[in-house]
Amino acid sequence: MEPELDWVTLDDDEDVVWSATPHPASIVPALVVGLPLSLLLVGIPIVVGAYLSLRNTHYVVTTAGLYRKSGILSRDVQKVGFDKVQNTSYSQGVLGAYLGFGNVDVSTAGGSGVELQFQSVEDPREVAELVNRRVKQAVGSREDEDKGAVLDDVLTELRAIRSLLESEETDDAARVAGADARGDDGVNGGEDARSDADVRPADER
Repeated sequence: MEPELDWVTLDDDEDVVWSATPHPASIVPALVVGLPLSLLLVGIPIVVGAYLSLRNTHYVVTTAGLYRKSGILSRDVQKVGFDKVQNTSYSQGVLGAYLGFGNVDVSTAGGSGVELQFQSVEDPREVAELVNRRVKQAVGSREDEDKGAVLDDVLTELRAIRSLLESEETDDAARVAGADARGDDGVNGGEDARSDADVRPADER
């Protein structure tokens, strides 16, 4: 992993597919406001804050989800898995449309409004399309897993039914065999009795 991405904790089967920082031109508004005021020392914090925010903000798209790192004195890392993404959109202001950067907004299921935002990224439309493709792949994989789980459940039920039917057939066969055996014993017993009667002397009859 690249040194600047050491803040991302990836799973064993997770890979980075895209990463970026805010477009350098995104600090132009802060410069426009801050530089004239810097003569009064008021604008210096504005310019420095915008620069440090730019340097410490990073966005990452992996095969599993979206990551956003921000913070100047502290580090704030936000992650949203593709299975939670409900809607993705992008927007560009006048300067962004001219220079080719904008915001990508991500809304999640059950969330209120925008849950995660990639601010001032280059070519926001392409980034939004990348996220949408990854979301569709994640949904398709989850549906395949659900179908596989349902199929496994059905096969388990069918095996249980088959085992029950085979057990009942075995019990029925055992009962029939027992009944036949008892019938044979009765027939043989009657024949033996008649044979004994036939061999007794006439004066004993």
